[in-house]
Amino acid sequence: MNKTATFAIVHFTVAFTVGYAMTGSVLVGGAIALVEPAINTVAYFLHEQAWARVERGRTSAQSAIAA
Repeated sequence: MNKTATFAIVHFTVAFTVGYAMTGSVLVGGAIALVEPAINTVAYFLHEQAWARVERGRTSAQSAIAA
């Protein structure tokens, strides 16, 4: 859990720094730091779901070949 928490802090910090550097606005940097990681988390979840389907398909195909 500590590793996950520190990764989240790093992610928010990077998102804020990039947003602030690009706009010069603390408000925009803060908004980006909140919105981008949240969207990225959902995208990661969907990505993992897609890969799980791919892996299930590979397992099924290998089972069919072995039979």
